[in-house]
Amino acid sequence: MKNPDIKTALQMYYTKPEIFTDDIVELFCVGKSTAQKMKNEVRKVMAEKGVKVWLPHSVNTKVAYEMWGLNITDLEARLEKLQSLGMET
Repeated sequence: MKNPDIKTALQMYYTKPEIFTDDIVELFCVGKSTAQKMKNEVRKVMAEKGVKVWLPHSVNTKVAYEMWGLNITDLEARLEKLQSLGMET
């Protein structure tokens, strides 16, 4: 599994309250079956936390990012630093 692009991860987080299999494929450059497994694990945690699924084939973005260790504050700081150094991709 590839580390996600910072800009893509932030854009998804702020524009999509729920993400789908195709979003996970794009974010991590994994196959659909791997993305589906990742999504199923998020659904289990969502159920434990009492977080509802609003769309039938999606998962809550915030819960998913927490599970996958994607810290938004850290990603924002990294992007800001890259921008300040003129190294933004």
